[in-house]
Amino acid sequence: MNCFGRPKTVTLHQPNLHLLHPPFDSPLLLFCRPHTHRSSATNTAVLGKQSISLIEPRKQQSGGKERGEGSKMEVIMTNRIVVTKTHIDGAPKETDFEVKSQVLAQSAQPAGSVIVKNLYVSVDPYQLNRMKSDSSSQSYSFLAAGIGPGEEIDCYGVGKVVDSGNPEFQEGDLVAGLLTWGEYSVLKPGSMFRKLDAMGFPLSNHIGALAFSGLTAYAGLFEVGKAKKGDRVFVSTASGSVGHLVGQFAKLHGCYVVGSAGSKAKVELLKEKLGFDDAFNYKDATDLRATLKKYFPDGIDVYFDNVGGEMLEAAIDNMNAFGRVAVCGVISEYTGTGRRAAPNMVDVIYKRLTIRGFLANDFMSVFPEFISKACEHMGSGKMVSIEDISIGLDSIPSAFVDLFTGGNVGKKIVQIAQE
Repeated sequence: MNCFGRPKTVTLHQPNLHLLHPPFDSPLLLFCRPHTHRSSATNTAVLGKQSISLIEPRKQQSGGKERGEGSKMEVIMTNRIVVTKTHIDGAPKETDFEVKSQVLAQSAQPAGSVIVKNLYVSVDPYQLNRMKSDSSSQSYSFLAAGIGPGEEIDCYGVGKVVDSGNPEFQEGDLVAGLLTWGEYSVLKPGSMFRKLDAMGFPLSNHIGALAFSGLTAYAGLFEVGKAKKGDRVFVSTASGSVGHLVGQFAKLHGCYVVGSAGSKAKVELLKEKLGFDDAFNYKDATDLRATLKKYFPDGIDVYFDNVGGEMLEAAIDNMNAFGRVAVCGVISEYTGTGRRAAPNMVDVIYKRLTIRGFLANDFMSVFPEFISKACEHMGSGKMVSIEDISIGLDSIPSAFVDLFTGGNVGKKIVQIAQE
């Protein structure tokens, strides 16, 4: 589809929350694999929480040093990065982090490296497991490998090439992939990144709804949860980066959808703006089993779990025979303060339930299908991407802590620099 008309902004009834509809008409080339798609508009809700000034990187010439065969002077950059001071084995605090500086120069990097100015970086709960002194998750995927104190913290992000030793990337190219919590990232040969054509969507969308958050939601619901039209679907942490997309995909597929969230405002958002059939504040529920029974009198067919703990137990008690549980996250257990889930295994057996954990990179084969659907739904205005954007490198610690205190809505992103 082609786009006609002018960009417009639709204000929602929530402070600082608005919908953006910029037009676009260009092919998409994303991190995971190339895919071409055309649509008509995008629909993004952005929640700007902080007004911290952008800190522009400091640059200086290297005193006339030449690079390569040309006469271009090498630029040496002072790069500020966010690191941990120590391993974090409980709930994270802003004081667990610090900013340190490093000097970047292309001549000091492996041949073929690309230096990228970070524009937007992702902040995700799973990163806490990587910061712990020990976590079972650290041994199962290089994307979950441990990060020690003082080490660079990698993340998904979008940036712009400022210096390249790779002929496939030129200065000014947009890229998406594994960056770092810093002002700049050095992408070495073999790193996970690709050129990005934003396709007219805001660049921040390519960190969340049109990247791993969206793929996680889509694959978890349809590949793991096997959701079909008419299914009764329950989504926990439904206002989070993945949950708010799961609910919308399910509704567009013809499912009955209920979500849980941690505040009245988030519950209203789910029902009034995201199209959930119903939602409830789990903090007001004294008996989660009874609460779910109220919202699912005919039982749950698919449970998309982002919480673990007591919520998982209550959901299993309310599952229908042959129900499916897609275990995406267990945020209640990441900090070590929440009780571990102990589901009723008799129910699992006699209801013949399927409970499966998964990672988004298990389902790269469905990325073309996912991105086509996501672009179609967002372009037509049927799906909304909610983004909670903090401004400036120094806001990363507080943004990360927000994930574990309920302070965020939608996808948590930090804007490092202006586009």
